[in-house]
Amino acid sequence: MRALLIAASLALGLSACVTTPSDTLRGTGDLGVVIERAAGRVQVVEHSQRTSLGTVEGLGDLSHAHVTFSRDGRYAYVFGRDGGLTKVDLLTRRIDRRIIQAGNSIGGSISQDGRLIVAQNYEPGGIKAFDADTLELLADVPAEYAPGKFSRVVGLADIPGQRFVYALFDANEIRVTDFTDPRKPVTTRYPAGKQPYDGLVTPDGRWFLAGLFGEDGISLLDLWQPEAGARKVLAGYGRGEEKLPVFKMPHLRGWSMAAGQAWLPAIGRHAVLVADARSWQEVARVPVKGQPVFVMARPDGRQVWVNFAFPDNEWVQVIDTMDKRVVHTFSPGKAVLHMEFTPRGEEVWLSARDSNRVTVVDTATFAVRRELPADAPSGIFFTARGQRIGF
Repeated sequence: MRALLIAASLALGLSACVTTPSDTLRGTGDLGVVIERAAGRVQVVEHSQRTSLGTVEGLGDLSHAHVTFSRDGRYAYVFGRDGGLTKVDLLTRRIDRRIIQAGNSIGGSISQDGRLIVAQNYEPGGIKAFDADTLELLADVPAEYAPGKFSRVVGLADIPGQRFVYALFDANEIRVTDFTDPRKPVTTRYPAGKQPYDGLVTPDGRWFLAGLFGEDGISLLDLWQPEAGARKVLAGYGRGEEKLPVFKMPHLRGWSMAAGQAWLPAIGRHAVLVADARSWQEVARVPVKGQPVFVMARPDGRQVWVNFAFPDNEWVQVIDTMDKRVVHTFSPGKAVLHMEFTPRGEEVWLSARDSNRVTVVDTATFAVRRELPADAPSGIFFTARGQRIGF
């Protein structure tokens, strides 16, 4: 009898060890955050069931917030406009750590090995590297381009080899900083075109494209052969045309590579440019409803989705990349600020700031699958970004 009681006790103990309430045990691969910019908080969401799991408060000024994720998808690193860098635990929905690292910041990225978080800053101009676990400052790399002059940094992206590439708007430069030794970074400078304002790394990590605000064209750096320097491509794409006032700068992190081609927003024009990804020559131009802000490809590359600057910012258009024409136009709400595809592209989430909602749309049928309330939502970021180069 005693032996039976001992066996029963052991069985109960083992059962207690492996039994966990379903609401506390889950994976992170389908999680994400929605920025509620006016409230200084994020909604934690999951896209398998299209639901909101809760909110995290106290993240400061999120008027130009960007998010990157830890390798395991548990932590979101939120970069605020006020220089705040907040590490958010998505499973407990609490702030793990928070620091104020700059006066004006517009984003950041995570290193190839997941050990470093690097922030890009307007004020003071430069980049800073932090330990991803503790947020300890490891290196400060000022964007000084002349004695006492510091540039605003834009377009920061991680690339292989513990390196980060970024553009200096005021210095007309592209720089690459190697953090192999995080406390002794090494920076290389490359002259670029006039006023690079944002940037994109191709999915294979080879090319960095910096959009130029001060001239028509794109500054292109081959990261496999950086010693060759940056060169200008798509030069003069607006030659002979009257340039329209620019109501909102395109976000080039939303550029797309699809079907062997680059799909790019034309600054101050109602058009999406299509360039061959080998020659970097323009091969097509797709007329669209307004000035494009994000030009984002569905993960399989068959579609490109476009949203617009004011006054056309309630509209979204879908381009078929085979036919290179708009196949669907719709309004998911007022002031559509951002789009994020689910990792395999069956759905897209769209934020409508002035309608206070996020709309989930089926990318095959364009049917609305769900609408979630949100307080002035802007950026939408899923943890799948943590497994991609350049995010």
